[in-house]
Amino acid sequence: MFFIPKIAAFTSFTGLVFAMTCAAQTVAPPATHYVAPPAFDLSSIDTGADPCNDFYKFACGNFAKNHPIPADQSANDLFYLLYNVNTQALNGIVEKAAAGGASRTPNEQKVGDYYAACIDTKAIESKGLAPIQPLLSEIDNTGKLGLAELSGKLQRIGVGVFFGYGEMQDFKDASKQIAVVDQGGLGLPEKDYYLRDGEKDKTLREQYVAHVTKMLSFGGETPQQALRDAKAILAFETTLAKASMGVAERRIPENIYHLQTMADFEKSLGRLRFTAFLDAIHSPHVEELNVTNPGYMPALIQAIMATDIETLRAYMRYQVLTTFSARLPQRFDDETFDFYSRKLQGQQEQEPRWKRCAGAVDAALGEALGQVYVQQYFAGDAKAKTLEMVGDIEHAMDKDLDQLDWMSPATRVRAKEKLHAVANKIGYPDKWRDYSSLTVSPTDAIGNKQRASAFENDRQLAKIGKPVDKMEWNMTPPTVNAYYDPSMNNINFPAGILQPPFYDPKADDAVNYGHIGAVIGHELTHGFDDEGKKFDATGNLSDWWTPEDTKKFETRTGCVADEYGSFIAVDDIKVNGKLTLGENTADNGGLVLAFMAYMDRAKKQGVDLKKKIDGYTSPQRFYIAYAQNWCENSRDEAIRSQTLTNEHAPDHFRVNGVIVNQPAFGAVFGCKKSAPMVPANACRVW
Repeated sequence: MFFIPKIAAFTSFTGLVFAMTCAAQTVAPPATHYVAPPAFDLSSIDTGADPCNDFYKFACGNFAKNHPIPADQSANDLFYLLYNVNTQALNGIVEKAAAGGASRTPNEQKVGDYYAACIDTKAIESKGLAPIQPLLSEIDNTGKLGLAELSGKLQRIGVGVFFGYGEMQDFKDASKQIAVVDQGGLGLPEKDYYLRDGEKDKTLREQYVAHVTKMLSFGGETPQQALRDAKAILAFETTLAKASMGVAERRIPENIYHLQTMADFEKSLGRLRFTAFLDAIHSPHVEELNVTNPGYMPALIQAIMATDIETLRAYMRYQVLTTFSARLPQRFDDETFDFYSRKLQGQQEQEPRWKRCAGAVDAALGEALGQVYVQQYFAGDAKAKTLEMVGDIEHAMDKDLDQLDWMSPATRVRAKEKLHAVANKIGYPDKWRDYSSLTVSPTDAIGNKQRASAFENDRQLAKIGKPVDKMEWNMTPPTVNAYYDPSMNNINFPAGILQPPFYDPKADDAVNYGHIGAVIGHELTHGFDDEGKKFDATGNLSDWWTPEDTKKFETRTGCVADEYGSFIAVDDIKVNGKLTLGENTADNGGLVLAFMAYMDRAKKQGVDLKKKIDGYTSPQRFYIAYAQNWCENSRDEAIRSQTLTNEHAPDHFRVNGVIVNQPAFGAVFGCKKSAPMVPANACRVW
């Protein structure tokens, strides 16, 4: 994963994340006991498949049969399996906190009460729309001149209307934290959902209108008025989509970095004065800000002026209703799930309430919850072992840089300078976040969500103009993921992913280096992919490459983009080679580095590389473990949505698309040079 840029008050944990069906209840214990799969999963291997012809089929051929997609998920893979295990662990923590008494610590009170309010659907049902009625009334009484202030109020509590606003490190001066204005406000996943004219896209827009109609009618409109408003909302959002950048364009840092003075920015807004918005969202007043898409705000103002106020009010009402749908009566919850999860992702049923409420606590109070999670599930020498692997893989990259025949000495010196400056963050923060100013009630589900969003919004915006905190984390400790931050030049591995099967203290090094070692190599390589290469050792957007080396680099990344662009994901949808280029480069380079690191480690420890365990040599176990990171069973709708919007290729392409470019793979499995997994014209960047 690659963070660029970080925007507060723009990303909200809406009903899209936590929209699931459940009967009215106050207690919802897990019905299933989740267990992590083995680090080396023999049952997934299809011994009838030739690893030299199709390595994914060989390593993962039986995975789908053994791991059917649960009705409450859109896919199944190792990340989902570990997510279920971790969420089960979190549920145990929050239920204990919810049942506690006067002896609870302040954090236990907040964690427990947040969960208790979320899980109490009977109380949520009885309250109806009352908790958000003041917001809906304010929307109905607001004219166009009041939209700036109201937008700030809504964004502060997590309702993403019209555009985004937040803070980020200045791309060209990573020591500064600045304000940023971004495009936003769309109800569909991204701009092209509004503009493509295929039959599936037209059907999806019709379904979106039907969904918005239902939500507005649930909110009090007549069905006829709700339909008129829904069609008008689609037209308004289509105008915003036309002014928005596409997902591939936004991968290029220069495309989303345009510093403007506040005076010049306000000139582009016509009669709108941004001060009212800044005050409402609790932002400090700033003299300059980054306008990621300079054409968007003028187009937004023009669209607002051309749209009747009734449509704009309906648009904001819909945004409020969908944001809080999981804390509203069940009809809102069900309808939001039906469109965003069933129709967009193919998910058949909602997750059980206990699971998403545990996730909601993690989203709102991640470091309070994470502190207990770490104490219980990240003990022993896991952190030390991970740091050892990180050191091995960084050493492998240092050695690899010396061996590159296409990089000049001048660029190599700068590359090593950046590599040696990478900071490594493992498991959890050194200093835990202070939630003492956040009020949490056991009987106020919507109020808790609003206050938690406002707390995080204010925390983020307060950083504008302040020194950068290089120890801050952008993921909570239980998260099953990892990331590289280009402005910080650091790699981050939460405790949540440092669990079996990705890291198993009982597994041999070959398996752990294939699993989490490849993840470490992936994140490290992000610092040198087509985006990361543009940031220097201090995190500044700076061209430190010679022109000749940049040309050679682009030729090599062009090979990767073309390779993945030829893969058909589902139906007639191909993988977008440019959109996924950074992740694919990181996958390919990361596996090379992890293998180099493992071979060095094996040599130091005197490992017999020909000795077989479970029928496979250690190098073979390394590659099988890597492939099993990406064993998947996914619904077509989920693959389609991911391919159109996500910078990551669908899981199964992250195996064969990488293996064909691995210089050591063929010898490890005794493949002939003509075999499909060892092509003559492989791609190699790092």
